[in-house]
Amino acid sequence: MASPVNDRNRSPAGDQSDGARVYVTNACSGSTSVINASTLTVTKTIATSSGRGVAITLNGARAYVTNTASSSVSVIDTATNKVTATIPVGGGPEGVAITPYGDHVYVTATKAGGVAVIDTSTNTVTKTVDRVGLAPVGVAIG
Repeated sequence: MASPVNDRNRSPAGDQSDGARVYVTNACSGSTSVINASTLTVTKTIATSSGRGVAITLNGARAYVTNTASSSVSVIDTATNKVTATIPVGGGPEGVAITPYGDHVYVTATKAGGVAVIDTSTNTVTKTVDRVGLAPVGVAIG
């Protein structure tokens, strides 16, 4: 079965509230595709810069997309599929993970060699972890 979305798809994330949608970043076209999980068709394309990583809050209300070229994170309201905030994080962000309670988002900064911590109540960077390593990419919370 051919994939209904092309363009170097990376980091698909399912909408965990009901599993009805899948969000896929398209690094080469600077967008995020929303796929209907039942019909496997693209229902929306959202401009998000050069998306790499994507993570969805446990309640499914927001998706956080890392934009490597613009050194930012786009926040998508999943009810409207519109970008509601763009958070500067610096250093070529790639990986993204959300804490189980959804209060913080951790974003790797590949060029800066660190991690930015976003407070989801304000959608601002509140802390950074410098010198994590050479070009950190993946991040997971356990």
